[in-house]
Amino acid sequence: MKEQGIIIEPLGGAAAARAEDAFRRVYASAFAEPPYDETPGDVAAAFRRFRVQTRKPAFRGALARTEAGDPVGMAYGYPLSARTRWWDQLLVPVPEETRHEDGRRTFGLMELAVRAPWRGHGIARRLHDVVLEGTGVERLLLNVLPEAESAQAAYRSWGYRKVGETRPWDGAALHDVMVLDLVTG
Repeated sequence: MKEQGIIIEPLGGAAAARAEDAFRRVYASAFAEPPYDETPGDVAAAFRRFRVQTRKPAFRGALARTEAGDPVGMAYGYPLSARTRWWDQLLVPVPEETRHEDGRRTFGLMELAVRAPWRGHGIARRLHDVVLEGTGVERLLLNVLPEAESAQAAYRSWGYRKVGETRPWDGAALHDVMVLDLVTG
């Protein structure tokens, strides 16, 4: 997909793994800023997880680049398995009908980021749509910091709603858990 001089490339797990440096460059740039303030150690931990995630059979990624090849944005995730612990981490439990997963119901959007100079041009939405295209899931799920006001506003404008709060790993800041229900049929 090409528009505004930005090329969005959909990537499966193996291709995303080969493009790890580009994903890392976007991640490190975008998440070094407040409210994230991620350190090089945080980035290294994120990419240890990334390597595991790209090996999931249904992993989907997307990378946005300039025509010159400079990475400017990225998104990735995968459908949640029946054994996911995502719902177990909510501070207030949700009903069983909400938390039920079967490997096809919910796509977990693990990361979505655009480097600062390219924000405000619809690149994040395009990445989001490319990653999710053809998944056939009923809903999308993501975690976002409450202080990430721009991200929160974008997600709400796309139809996401908050369903809870979590600390996704030991020592993590509080995150909002947001869901986007999709129309199927």
